Order: sequence, then structure tokens, then C-alpha cells
Amino acid sequence: QVPLVESGGGLVQAGGSLRLSCAASGRTFSSNVMGWLRQAPGKEREFVTGINWSGGRTYYADSVKGRFTISRDNAKNTVDLQMNSLKPEDTAVYYCAAKEGEVVVTTRYHFWGQGTQVTVSS
Repeated sequence: QVPLVESGGGLVQAGGSLRLSCAASGRTFSSNVMGWLRQAPGKEREFVTGINWSGGRTYYADSVKGRFTISRDNAKNTVDLQMNSLKPEDTAVYYCAAKEGEVVVTTRYHFWGQGTQVTVSS
């Protein structure tokens, strides 16, 4: 089990920025793939971005490339998501998630946070 707690969501105007943070507990954090996924009303949950255990490889959905940046600090057991140039279509509940194994780009993560709402107004 990898308990995850997100923070940093909120309301922002289009073009603005937000930074989400995820604090994890558990001794296995540094070996887990970490990701951010989101779910908008009436839509399925989708992969946004992920990072491998060392932080050396990052992956992004096409819709957020160049605007979002994921990072992790294994010493602090945290993973952050910097979101810039936000668009109304980024509005969703954002989930921090962790998984075992090597695959990053998937929605099949094993452990999930409670989610944090991000709302982008036009």
C-alpha cells in the first residue's frame, strides 16, 4: 500500500498556472512509477503524465505536452505537477497514482490518491 495525498488544486483563469503536489508514504515510493491522471465530468479517466522510479524518464499525453511538467523527489517522497498555460479543457479531478512495474503510460495504476479538483475558467 502506498497512501497518497494530493494538494494544490483550485480555480484558475485560462492561461494561468497551478502546481499540484502529492505526498506519499511507504518505503516503496522510490521504486514506484508515479503518475497523474484526470477525469472530467462524463468522461473516462485518462493518463496525463508519468515518471519512472528514478525520475529519468517522463511521459506526457499529447494534450499537455509543452505545458505540464512532472517531477519527483525520492528523498521527500513527493511528486509534483506544474501546469502552465491552462485551458478550460484541462478542467477535471486530478489524481496522483502509483504503480509497480515499468509501464508508465497506462490508466492501470495500483494506488490512488483521493483526487483534487482543477477548474479552468474561460
